[in-house]
Amino acid sequence: MFERHIMASLREDLAHNPAVALLGPRQAGKTTVALELARQSDHIYLDLESELDRAKLASPELYLSERTDRLVVLDEVHRVPGLFPILRGLIDSARRQGRRSGLYLLLGSASLDLLQQAGESLAGRVAYRELTPLNALEIPTADHTRLWLRGGFPESYLGRTAAASLRWRQDFIRTYVEREIPLFGGRVGPDALRRLWGMLAHQQGALVNASVLGRSLAADTRTVNRYLDLLVEMFLVRRLEPWHANLGKRLTKSPKLYVRDSGLLHALLGLPDDEALLGHPAVGASWEGFVIENLITAAGQEASAHFYRTAAGAEIDLLLHWPGGESWAIEVKRGLAPKVERGFHTACEDLQPARKLVVYPGDETFPLGHGVQAMGLATLCEELARKAAA
Repeated sequence: MFERHIMASLREDLAHNPAVALLGPRQAGKTTVALELARQSDHIYLDLESELDRAKLASPELYLSERTDRLVVLDEVHRVPGLFPILRGLIDSARRQGRRSGLYLLLGSASLDLLQQAGESLAGRVAYRELTPLNALEIPTADHTRLWLRGGFPESYLGRTAAASLRWRQDFIRTYVEREIPLFGGRVGPDALRRLWGMLAHQQGALVNASVLGRSLAADTRTVNRYLDLLVEMFLVRRLEPWHANLGKRLTKSPKLYVRDSGLLHALLGLPDDEALLGHPAVGASWEGFVIENLITAAGQEASAHFYRTAAGAEIDLLLHWPGGESWAIEVKRGLAPKVERGFHTACEDLQPARKLVVYPGDETFPLGHGVQAMGLATLCEELARKAAA
């Protein structure tokens, strides 16, 4: 059992909201986290992929109305979309009786349907949290290379051998392509989707043009965009949007796309171990995506994440921005002696961020001049987590 960083915020959410939706990809550990939370109180757990548990909800209003004194955990709740209007009525009834928090914990593997359904029915009654696979805050610093290579899905990370871990990830990809994504996306061609996912892996962190992808897949732009949306909504791909500001400069408007889990990225690229990874042309892009994903997770939901790029070559790999207006500019480097390029300095002159940072694979923190600090991934994740908790 890993100590998941999200546990404290989930407890607080349940203490202040009648319903909490915990979203994330399959096998990331949502059920384990939910049962650990529920273990501390009287609860009911229903797996809505189980025919037996779905049968209990043949008359959901009757069944649930008799159990409003306990926390009800509904796993894979998107399987029964008709539940949301019923939950709204039960929450409102419980509020009138003085019970205003800790009624329902909803688990879902895709945000597309769940957010739409819950947003329409449970507006003002539900808090949302995303559970990612294991991240740098949850793994000892000495094991971060293993986390980077195998990714954060617990079964992959804990695989007995590198080969066993790779097989698990390959099976995971096959299951998603053949079963999970078509379930949410209707008529989705598994072969085309698998090729698209692989193409994104080879273009990790690049500006992706849907029309170019469409020509490679012999598909129209609308179809490609629908496939991309599905991969994003199922927490498999991150769409990093460019930062827009009225600076009088020509700014890049296309988003960057990253395969979110580095282990899945390496499986898609056919990289079985660290030797293969370190000798592959995608090693820099892989490290960049791994760092960016961990920093965004550590920064929490209040921070918005972007990249910045101008036609003149000014660029910031990751720009974290908080509601109060504060921004941190972050550059990602693979070398142990990182050097800051002119484009980063120019971008910082444009945006005037509160902090200028370079993340590199080492452990020490040291200045690089011009107000830029070099910092290890673990140290910066801890700083961001403290800021998120403040």
